[in-house]
Amino acid sequence: MLILGIETSCDETACAVVENGQRILSNIVASQVDIHKRFSGVVPELASRKHIELINVVVESAINEAKVNLSEIDACAVTYGPGLVGSLLIGLSFAKALAYSQNIPLIGINHLEGHIYATYLENPQLSLPAIALIVSGGHTELVEVDEWGKYKLLGRTIDDAVGEAFDKAAKLLDLGYPGGPIIDAFSKQGKPDAIKFPRPLWRKKDFDFSLSGLKTSLIHFLKGQTPANIEDITASFQEAIVDVLVDKTITAANDIKNIILCGGVAANSRLKERLTTEAKPKGITVYYPSPKFCTDNAAMIAGLGYVKYLQRNFAPLSLNANPNLKLGIE
Repeated sequence: MLILGIETSCDETACAVVENGQRILSNIVASQVDIHKRFSGVVPELASRKHIELINVVVESAINEAKVNLSEIDACAVTYGPGLVGSLLIGLSFAKALAYSQNIPLIGINHLEGHIYATYLENPQLSLPAIALIVSGGHTELVEVDEWGKYKLLGRTIDDAVGEAFDKAAKLLDLGYPGGPIIDAFSKQGKPDAIKFPRPLWRKKDFDFSLSGLKTSLIHFLKGQTPANIEDITASFQEAIVDVLVDKTITAANDIKNIILCGGVAANSRLKERLTTEAKPKGITVYYPSPKFCTDNAAMIAGLGYVKYLQRNFAPLSLNANPNLKLGIE
């Protein structure tokens, strides 16, 4: 069964064709990083306009690379939230038109659920239940995954997301955008215990996160007179975030023996290393996607679309974008 997936929740225009939820025939991603770099963040109106320019070309490229005909596609899966409403509407409108014209089912996909499924694309041995740590530019959430489509939200950030915190830190340090990969690279040459940044909500018994205070702490440090090199600053800042993420995720796992690390920040080398190392003695296996599936892509949308197809979880053509779409029962 061939599912075509479309992803336009933020600033990547993506389309993929996936067979039976696992075999990726094509996965095209047109990034807008260079466009938004000068603004140190995504400008929603610019992102929407670029999606309009690219969507036709990206979808056509995905079909051609997959070496299939449009008539062979069994369903069209599309992200309808959460995300930037203008960006979501471009992909959703295109998917509706495609589904209608080909007389095939339309499948609405929660972007966060797609990120969780991205890990399964390369790890078919992954069994559920699992604890998923979703970390990206807009999201930091801990979710219990009982089965595909059944989720329980354990905790989330009450202010900044992890990716957002890295972007803001990189801007304060004049390092560039996006901040996550840059800080990760500099941190490898620094001492993670060089500077004692705070660990907000670290010892609280719930699973919520808070990162805005850490950013404020960095601002105050930079205004002070304490000498430090950029490598030590980035390593210490990153370690403060990793400490909280790792501790809360492993605590949340409890008797569950699988952890899924997903989202753009799942590519962070220190986070992967610490989470894997500290989970192992507890008999917990950590799964995460390769970097190309950590960031926004359509293969995860098409793959999950196959699961929804088998569940006959189809959407009406009246489906609307939901920029604040939630995942799971709170």
